[in-house]
Amino acid sequence: MFTFTSSDDLTIHVRSWLPEVEPVGVVQIAHGMGEHSDRYSHLAGTLVALGYAVYAADHRGHGHSMGAEPGQLGADGWNLLVADQVTLTGLLRERHPAVPITLFGHSLGSFAVQQYLLDHSALVDEVVLCGSTAVDGLFDQIMAAGGDLTAFFNAGFQPTRTDADWISSDEAQVDAYLADPWCGFALDEANMAQLATAGYQRLADPAAVRRDLPMYVMVGDQDPLNDQTRLSDRLVQRYRDAGLTDLTYRIYPGLRHEILNEVKRAEVEADLAGWLTRARG
Repeated sequence: MFTFTSSDDLTIHVRSWLPEVEPVGVVQIAHGMGEHSDRYSHLAGTLVALGYAVYAADHRGHGHSMGAEPGQLGADGWNLLVADQVTLTGLLRERHPAVPITLFGHSLGSFAVQQYLLDHSALVDEVVLCGSTAVDGLFDQIMAAGGDLTAFFNAGFQPTRTDADWISSDEAQVDAYLADPWCGFALDEANMAQLATAGYQRLADPAAVRRDLPMYVMVGDQDPLNDQTRLSDRLVQRYRDAGLTDLTYRIYPGLRHEILNEVKRAEVEADLAGWLTRARG
């Protein structure tokens, strides 16, 4: 693990998984809300075996980058979280100048990636959005449901066994999430509002993203964030309308929000690996 200092002097911690030889590429992971980078160790192991160097920062308010309270991002924290990902890309370019960088975002991390791409899509070679959605549509639904995130996320899985049934149909993965002291919280109110504003204003129009950027979108059709893919369909259509010409959209029937921690994890990782290595044959 290494660290860097954000523009507001916060120390951001970055976990790395490295192959024994020179990497064929770099995968930069932006994790979701209320979790941390170490939850991507299984995926990282799969990618390292293929020759990739994998890096994942603990977002501000999360994991090793957490302050006094989980989910507290600080003043202008949402925008700084996105800026931290941009900074990390620059550091990884310095470490690995000769190989492509894939920017991977899950859930909240995918929302950060959506915003990153509006201003910095030239910095990365390709992008993966996992468990993603049209952010404006998601907030419309959350507000219509009364704003209780746990109730909203679990509404389609009643009667529930736990408050986290919505993340996966794999009970062992749900139990591990619940037992993890660095999992299961939301962003502070001010930064949740800042994210919502970004969703309604900037993220709804991705026209600024470069059109030749390869993109892979991967979701489960039982993910409550995408309304049985209605909202992920909307997201993908926006990128297509913006002119992206290399976009792959994969939907997994029966899988919930964390498709990388689902019963079909091996299939999901194999499909992602196939997309990443497509150009190498």
